[in-house]
Amino acid sequence: MDRRKGPILTTGESSASTGRPRSEEAHRAILDATLELLAEVGFSALTVEGVASRAGVGKATIYRRWASKLPLVVEAFGALPGMEDFDTGDLGEDLKKMLRSYIQVFNTTALSAVLPSLAGERAHNPELAKVFEPVSLERRGPLVRAFERAVARGEISPEVDLALAGDLVVGPIAVCLFFKGGRLSPRMVGPMVDLALAGILDGGGASG
Repeated sequence: MDRRKGPILTTGESSASTGRPRSEEAHRAILDATLELLAEVGFSALTVEGVASRAGVGKATIYRRWASKLPLVVEAFGALPGMEDFDTGDLGEDLKKMLRSYIQVFNTTALSAVLPSLAGERAHNPELAKVFEPVSLERRGPLVRAFERAVARGEISPEVDLALAGDLVVGPIAVCLFFKGGRLSPRMVGPMVDLALAGILDGGGASG
């Protein structure tokens, strides 16, 4: 055997050691590191250098993918689980299933630390607020769609402001999170949805 030629790689070995899998692994490591540091130090103190060190990559690897920490943070946040869409045929049940599922995700992922951090920062960071807003709206999509289905079924009036109705439903979560400092509990969902819908249905002129 000619020892100068070195080991012969199979196709599987070649693809596993070069190219796309390695790139995707680095991408995931960077996003994970970003979320960890957001939870630990917040947006203001987070640096590309810190993310690179935590992820075990060079700064150049990050800058090839993101121009600055802002789009990096927004992508990392957007990759976190959001509200799951449920279609039971009843608005109240859709909302209850959706919010119980969301609270479970909130309490068991980085979302519980990252969301308050970004929400607080966007209040005095116009650039972050501008980029963060479309991501936030997209994550509320299942909530809006649940109300749109309810309008189509005749459960609520088409005159109802659906964005405001959504705010009324999830408002207690924000109050608990930002003002009471309590842990979100699935037990709050039933009364929260029932009270909000009572006002929406009564004030929106719902069909009978």
